[in-house]
Amino acid sequence: MAKEREPRKPFNAKREAKLIPGYIILILWVLFTVVLLGWVFGASFSTTKEIYKGTALQFQSGFHFENYVKAWNGSHVSTYFLNSLIYSLSSCVLLIVICAPAAYVLSRFKFIANKVIQTGFASAMGVPVIMIILPLFSLISGMGILNNVIANKALLIVLYVGINVPYTTIFLLTFFSNISRTYEEAAAIDGCPPKKTFWKIIFPMAQSGLATVTIFNFINIWNEYFISLIFANSDSMKPVAVGLYGMINSMKYTGDWAGMFAAVVIVFLPTFILYIFLSEKIIGGVTGGIKG
Repeated sequence: MAKEREPRKPFNAKREAKLIPGYIILILWVLFTVVLLGWVFGASFSTTKEIYKGTALQFQSGFHFENYVKAWNGSHVSTYFLNSLIYSLSSCVLLIVICAPAAYVLSRFKFIANKVIQTGFASAMGVPVIMIILPLFSLISGMGILNNVIANKALLIVLYVGINVPYTTIFLLTFFSNISRTYEEAAAIDGCPPKKTFWKIIFPMAQSGLATVTIFNFINIWNEYFISLIFANSDSMKPVAVGLYGMINSMKYTGDWAGMFAAVVIVFLPTFILYIFLSEKIIGGVTGGIKG
């Protein structure tokens, strides 16, 4: 049965007038963002000479699509992009496989260490990454795996997963708590064991929460800089954040600003597309779960 829509509240001039300052700030921020991103996008189709002259958006010499080809093939952007894609997708899948069952158990079953584990996850979210990275680097460097490309990539994925486990578990724990227990009771009456109940019934019902936390994790890992700066010590392992920083530093020698802006657009596109097509899932997952 379709959910009935709530009737719209009548227009209230006083209430709307109080919201005007917020609207103004929001409109100004949107305009600033659109202008900034629009200029970067336009500059990526221009030339370095036109950028220096301030005529990047006039396209006096036409659209230079070769900037994207040059950035993708000549500036290692393809390698950085693929690395970030591997790190982000692998980490997000592992985080769901690990944290979804853990969050479900913590939200449904009462045992002695339940509150202790929840408190531990919440406390871990407040630990700065810089406090654990240097001891980790000292430990891992002693293992002698930093020079192995495959082992180092696997290590980065493990680190991304470990660092994001507390946030993901707490987020999903809150979401699972909003799902009615009547579904599990009905499944138990039909003889369905708890493990099967979770994977066949509860897990599919939590799609909006799973999608939301996956999007947030993907964006965080895609844009992550500090961990990869420490552990990704070669171009074949660097993700986009570290790779772009290296490109910016090289601009003082190459001066190819048009190519750099093309690289920025390439790197920015995945997260932008996620926001455009999955914005409703993000809002739905943040504002509430499934109740009933």
